[in-house]
Amino acid sequence: MPKFIDHKKRKIQIAEATWRVIVEEGLEHATVRKIAAAAGLSVGSLRHYFASQSELFLFSMELVSERVKQRIEAKNYEGSSKDMLTTFICEFLPVDEERRIEMEVWFVFSAKTLVDPKLSSLSEKVYNEMHEGLATVIYSLPSNRFANDNLDLETEVDRLHTLVDGLALHHMLHPSAFPYDKMIRTLQYHLQSICKM
Repeated sequence: MPKFIDHKKRKIQIAEATWRVIVEEGLEHATVRKIAAAAGLSVGSLRHYFASQSELFLFSMELVSERVKQRIEAKNYEGSSKDMLTTFICEFLPVDEERRIEMEVWFVFSAKTLVDPKLSSLSEKVYNEMHEGLATVIYSLPSNRFANDNLDLETEVDRLHTLVDGLALHHMLHPSAFPYDKMIRTLQYHLQSICKM
């Protein structure tokens, strides 16, 4: 009897192997051969799932985005307004090993978007989705009576998005100078400046 192969699960395993190679060796060393070896497959088997390196990278980026969305939707938001906002925003920050790997891979892929138009369109899509998610949070503050008076909501969305990107980048590149607790403290300080806690 032929062995059943879950093709979706196999593609996810290959994408996760791609992440490992990128984190350990860098994108420039993430060859199809190395990724296939990390996934426990032959190059021919890997090409059965992904016809090109670009196609593999595209799927790997989409998986990072999908994982973040799944966690946000599954999360139970409780506590004060500051706690709920912090919990939501931390899905975009490298606060644990899983999210650190996703963030590192995303930064590497983002640099690749400058030269690969296929990845560039996905990067733009994910950027807009993240911006819209943060906008939903900021625009909900007044209706829930959480917002301080006289906020320019559109500017606050831009400011929060920029802050989140900066927090992640500083923590990833300079973890000893900008450790986890400093990242969270900076985020909460910002939230206190715009919210009634």
